[in-house]
Amino acid sequence: MRELRRKTLIPAFVLTEICNAEEPGAVERSIVAAADRQALTYYLKPVSDSVAMGRQNYNLFPVILTKNSVPWDLGMLFILRRLETERDPDMSTIASLAGDLGVYREWLDDQENPDELLISFPKMKLRRVTYRYKGALKKKVDAGEIAVSSAKRQMGVVIAFYRWLIKEQIFVPSYDPWEEREYKLNLKNSYGGTLTKKVKSTDLKIDAPKADDSFDGTIQDDGKLRPLPLNEQQWVMDAAHALGNGEMYFIILFMMLTGARMQTVCTLKLRHFSNSKGNFSSAVGSSEEVFKISAGPGTGIDTKRNKRGVLHVPRALYEALNIYANSDRARRRRNNASGGDHGDQYLFLTQQGSPYYMSKKDAQLFDPDLKRRHRKNGGTVRQFLNDRLIPYIRENHDVKFHFRPHDLRATFGMSQTEIQMELVHVGIISLARARTNVMALMWHASSKTTDLYLDYKANLKATRAAVDNYGGDVQKWISQGMAGDWNQ
Repeated sequence: MRELRRKTLIPAFVLTEICNAEEPGAVERSIVAAADRQALTYYLKPVSDSVAMGRQNYNLFPVILTKNSVPWDLGMLFILRRLETERDPDMSTIASLAGDLGVYREWLDDQENPDELLISFPKMKLRRVTYRYKGALKKKVDAGEIAVSSAKRQMGVVIAFYRWLIKEQIFVPSYDPWEEREYKLNLKNSYGGTLTKKVKSTDLKIDAPKADDSFDGTIQDDGKLRPLPLNEQQWVMDAAHALGNGEMYFIILFMMLTGARMQTVCTLKLRHFSNSKGNFSSAVGSSEEVFKISAGPGTGIDTKRNKRGVLHVPRALYEALNIYANSDRARRRRNNASGGDHGDQYLFLTQQGSPYYMSKKDAQLFDPDLKRRHRKNGGTVRQFLNDRLIPYIRENHDVKFHFRPHDLRATFGMSQTEIQMELVHVGIISLARARTNVMALMWHASSKTTDLYLDYKANLKATRAAVDNYGGDVQKWISQGMAGDWNQ
């Protein structure tokens, strides 16, 4: 119930303005009379902005609510101004922004005189609303209620909100909302050059001591990832097969054999696997054949932070997915999907024809008839893992078993690392070349991240068996997938 107080999503939102009855596109609206008001008739029309190319309508538009379930005017103006600055806004990012600002509004509503507190900046520093909110977030962090990263993000949104309020001269604080300093940060680009960036910092920064365990069996690669040992990889694939969902089976297998993130594998298109005679090339540091697929902006396949890269799909997996793409099962799902059966249709769809993860491009297309109040962002896959696959493994193998989808990426990274290190061991390639190969396969921007895999030697033997045996396991999983008697 508390989450509902923060924000809600409007499936289809069109920004409108009051107009005269004779203006083109005017729509009449009437408010019936009540005990405390007279009847009212007025006219409105969609806002037209030639500069923004008419982009004044959005799907899954977030609305920040007060404790009385009333839209928060200042919060919504902030969101609208943010939308105006972006040509093709990512509504999931906007919804996250609204959610964090909604957390702040909820905190305000729990205080006395929230509307007065909102603009309260007295002489005593710790009485100012920004410092009071920082203190509240710090208490939540200390109590273990929220992560430090969440507190930093929420505080950052509030700072941006007040910067906007002051810039727009909506109010002038009696005293500064924070103390600010500017410093220069030296960064290295991917070519080894040094870049200097000016950074503004405030004393509202939330710090907390790190308590990382260097021996917890994880790798810090855009989050803590746990490479799965070979026996756990077998558990995952056997469980996915036993549960009888072909799409989930191939999504999991694709992530484990290519290192792709969920948003990438779930936005693969039919055309990427429609050619039974693909152009194959040698895998990195191996005689095995792979099919290379470009991913990122302009390819139809989404990537995190719009990064460009190449997926190396093992030939056997590509051929298996080609057969799947041309199966009656896949065709039925495409026929149920919006737009029907065509080359740019998603490769993996639910039985109802819905994507598991809506691409950024499709999310930009306004659907005035949209009814759902959530974006397709892999929730169905996560639910399958949490509600079915993990319980199945716990029941049949290990009651303490756990993993997250992103761990499959680390599993791929460790598999490739051991393959490359084996080539170093027999003298085929140098250690420097092995490092470069893993870096390319994992799309790492920094070699420091790659070194985390190369230095993970203590657990290499537990990650999987010898290279030759692993190749046999991969072939077994692919063959198992093609022989699956999937539920219709």
